Amino acid sequence: MIIDRIENARQYLNVHPLMGKVLDFLSRTDLAGLPLGRHEIEGGRLFLLTARFDGKGRSGARLEAHRKYIDIQISLDRPDDIGYKATDQCRLVSEPYDDEKDVEFFSDAVESWITVVPGSFAVFFPADAHAPLAVDGQVHKAVFKLAVDGK
Repeated sequence: MIIDRIENARQYLNVHPLMGKVLDFLSRTDLAGLPLGRHEIEGGRLFLLTARFDGKGRSGARLEAHRKYIDIQISLDRPDDIGYKATDQCRLVSEPYDDEKDVEFFSDAVESWITVVPGSFAVFFPADAHAPLAVDGQVHKAVFKLAVDGK
């Protein structure tokens, strides 16, 4: 997991082959002004989802993990609390892995919490189970999805 300010994102260029494309997109796009939905950047290798989500509070947020995609989550209008636990430490599968949706859910307790404020980002790799939307009220978010293998 990585959490940092967007202005520091260039130091993570070597984390993934598509990170440069993410940063280029960020530099020329007003994420908050995009229509809600899926935005293709590099086909199935890299795309962006924008949505307004209803927060679930910390008690309602569920740990999830992905195998095919890395998430880069950005809160656009208000802070989002996100729970964390290493995926290999999750023992209580509440919904088995769905290959089509690339998600698995766990009912394990969250190990720690982070707050992603507007102007910052959080990166979640397959090793990082995360429980987003652990706030009350609605959150406008952008989530970049990067294919794990870069292909």
